[in-house]
Amino acid sequence: MINDSPAILVVDDEPEMQQLLRDILEEEHYRVMVASDGHDALNRMETEKFPVVLTDLRMKGMDGLALLDHVLRKHPESNLIMMTAFGTVESAVDAMKLGAFDYLTKPIKSNELSVTVAKAMREALLRQEVKQLRQQVSREFGFGQILGKSKPMKEIFDLIRRVADSQTNILITGESGTGKELVAKAIHYNSQRKSAPFVPVNCAAIPELLLESELFGHVRGAFTDAKSDKPGLFEEAHDGTLFLDEISEMPMMLQAKLLRAVQEREIRRVGATRSMAINVRLVVATNVQLVEEVKAKRFREDLYYRLNVIELHLPPLRDRKEDLPILVQGLLQKSVTAQQKHIESVEEPAMARLMDYQWPGNVRELENILERAATLTQGNKICLDDLPSNIRNIQGDGQLIGDAAERLLPLEQLEKSYIRRVLEKMGGNKYQTAHVLGIDRKTLYRKLAEMEEVV
Repeated sequence: MINDSPAILVVDDEPEMQQLLRDILEEEHYRVMVASDGHDALNRMETEKFPVVLTDLRMKGMDGLALLDHVLRKHPESNLIMMTAFGTVESAVDAMKLGAFDYLTKPIKSNELSVTVAKAMREALLRQEVKQLRQQVSREFGFGQILGKSKPMKEIFDLIRRVADSQTNILITGESGTGKELVAKAIHYNSQRKSAPFVPVNCAAIPELLLESELFGHVRGAFTDAKSDKPGLFEEAHDGTLFLDEISEMPMMLQAKLLRAVQEREIRRVGATRSMAINVRLVVATNVQLVEEVKAKRFREDLYYRLNVIELHLPPLRDRKEDLPILVQGLLQKSVTAQQKHIESVEEPAMARLMDYQWPGNVRELENILERAATLTQGNKICLDDLPSNIRNIQGDGQLIGDAAERLLPLEQLEKSYIRRVLEKMGGNKYQTAHVLGIDRKTLYRKLAEMEEVV
């Protein structure tokens, strides 16, 4: 018998039957606990979980049917098998109608007992595994994987909470790499639909001729290779969420069919003559301006307004750099390479370069950079030499101050360099430059004149 093997609770008021069942089940390498009646069984179930409960129907005190009622209400994760004499089989069948997993007739046959218990155990353990996976998914995509403390991200978190349980269609916008699918998953797994499927589709990754069949399914004979009926992704996402990424890449012909699906809440498989009802939450995403696509006649205006009931815009990483330290730490904890090498953090000079970089690839690029750095570093911290040359050699504001301190430059010279840098970033706009510097325009003009700049 294996100590950590699944446990079975045997409930019978006859000691001889308890021992017989224990012997047979321990031969099958189960752990077996015994109880003499229903009350004793419930007390044991308060301190230990039993995937399978094997109970006699007729017992003194609390009988099998009363025990079944308590198990269904208080321990629904357990499968209960009823044992009964031949004359009371009808009561055992009634117990199955009430929720018992199966029944066995006495005298108990060892092979029948083994098969029934094994089936009940498999079903209970599978149900437990699915429950654990759902809990894991809920934790993973709660908000823990979307990191940030900046004002824009706090607004995103608040909006996710407010829209999660609505049935409203949602449009997620933002540059590539900002985490649009992660937000879509957070919406799904924080909604009442979280136990149903989340089905992601990249509209740009599927050839135009196949996309219709993938989304809506097809019937046998609809086209040359349609040798059998095939359900589409709308059907797969029934009662759950369908996430259409890069929605702007959907062909105009399919946009019309999608519009009908959104409006009528029904779809028709390719080649079918009848429509079927669907219950799907639609979340779509794009990294382009859909309004401009509508103006250019590349995206249907009526579909745009149907999809854009609530728009959730994700800011680029360069606009929320205060989140960078949190993101770096979170991504290092997530990185398999960093975990294997026990990477603790990023050294200050390297972090200064990361803060100065503009991150055109957003969080996805940051994740790749950290993975590369974790692979290359020889210590337990990522240092400046571990970063790519395009980040290592940038002349950012963090480096500007660091270099000035290193070279012991006078404050006046540092001020001039900083004014030039801000003026350059503001595209030469002196009004915006003065605003950023916190001075009035007259003061800026005077300083520029002193620096012999052309005003």
